[in-house]
Amino acid sequence: MAQMIVLYKSPKDPATFDQHYATTHIPLAKKIPGLRKYEVSRGPVMTPFGPSPYHLVATLHFDDMQAMQSSFASPEGRAAGADAQSIADLEILLFDDHEV
Repeated sequence: MAQMIVLYKSPKDPATFDQHYATTHIPLAKKIPGLRKYEVSRGPVMTPFGPSPYHLVATLHFDDMQAMQSSFASPEGRAAGADAQSIADLEILLFDDHEV
């Protein structure tokens, strides 16, 4: 399994971000071919030491890195990626995972 973690930094207008994310971005992202699971954080994003600079964390699951790359090369993947970058500053982490 491969995962993409998207860390959305706190936006200037959280209410506008949340509205766009719920009504526009999630429907776009759910159309990405090969997406196996899509999770988003609920409530404040914290660190062990208190608040973080992030407003929302999204975790996308794919079969493997190759499937993820193919998914984001699709028109649906490109549309979701462009939308994500348009709504907030973000950081993205990609990795293969395994159970230990």
